Amino acid sequence: MKSIYKVALLSTITISLLASGCGKKQAGPPPGPQGSPEVGVITIKPERVVLTTEMPGRTAPRFIAEVRPQVGGIIQKRTFVEGSNVTAGQILYQIDPASFEAAYASSKASEARAEANLSAQRLKAGRYRDLVKINAVSQQDNDDIQASLKQAEADVAFAKAAVETARINLAYTKIVAPISGRIGRSSVTEGALVTASQPNALATIQQLDYMYVDVTQSTADLIKLKQNLADGVMKKGGAAEAPVKLILEDGSAYQQTGTLKFSEVTVDQNTGSVTMRALFPNSGQTLLPGMFVRAQLVEGVSNNAILVPQRGVSRNPKGDATVMVVGAEEKAEQRIIKVVRTIGDSWLVSDGLKVGDRVILEGLQKARSGTPVRAVPFGSPPAPSPTSNAQQTPVKK
Repeated sequence: MKSIYKVALLSTITISLLASGCGKKQAGPPPGPQGSPEVGVITIKPERVVLTTEMPGRTAPRFIAEVRPQVGGIIQKRTFVEGSNVTAGQILYQIDPASFEAAYASSKASEARAEANLSAQRLKAGRYRDLVKINAVSQQDNDDIQASLKQAEADVAFAKAAVETARINLAYTKIVAPISGRIGRSSVTEGALVTASQPNALATIQQLDYMYVDVTQSTADLIKLKQNLADGVMKKGGAAEAPVKLILEDGSAYQQTGTLKFSEVTVDQNTGSVTMRALFPNSGQTLLPGMFVRAQLVEGVSNNAILVPQRGVSRNPKGDATVMVVGAEEKAEQRIIKVVRTIGDSWLVSDGLKVGDRVILEGLQKARSGTPVRAVPFGSPPAPSPTSNAQQTPVKK
């Protein structure tokens, strides 16, 4: 019985020791900031930001010319290679010149006949001018001869004009390039009949060393820009001849910078937008006519801009932009802010925040308005959990 009693007593003591050892818990964190949820914050600092706007546009050649015949006839030959570069004055097509050569020769003959008649009339008029002085001929006959002389002079002038017209028409049988540039495909072949000033162009020449980019901006954006300038959110940065950057269709940046040349003063009633034109050098002929591009123009400059990362901004049920900040007594509070636009991955804030405010970016799910929080710089490694470092007290048997 004594042995059984000793065993029971020993078991009771052992169970009590195990219960007291296992029942020991780590003391909870002390009240105050150390026990508050940790949040990552950024401190608002003023920044100088160049504000740009990105607008869609299309490329267009600086110079473009459609080649059309100025006289009718049969195309004898084409003297250019489609898609090649041509120079101003280079012969592109040759129209059969036979009929125009004949017309030119006929006009030259008419000119010679008119000049021969003029010589005879000039001599006759000179004689009558002397004879009328001695009353050898009547005054009427002298007047008729003088009038015939003037008519002969007019006939010579008319014949010379006809010769010049025939010469021009003969020269038009050689269709030349009006400008230098790259020529496209030909719409006619040898043997085709063409007419003067026909509506269909024989070919099109485009000068590609410089390219225009026509972009459009909505009037709503213009009104917003003027309001921001009036409110002092930004200062004037864009002007005539302002630099313009270009984003190509594949998303890559065009290496050369263009200049803004002009902006329309009227609004397109169909689209409610204003057209602006920029000029870009195109030495490598990367830009081709009709390409879709996006132009980046400088709108203005904000010397004391307040930027907040987008991840820290949310919307309330009314649609207002809000942020959580660490306010007085290290408590989280919600603020309504006014955002102007996005810049990269941040919002440009015009109202609701000031320099020195601490905006919560990390741990928003743990921050409630009015509750204490422990602010740490955003991006810093998290503090170790108290339970993770706690060492369990070994149980002594």
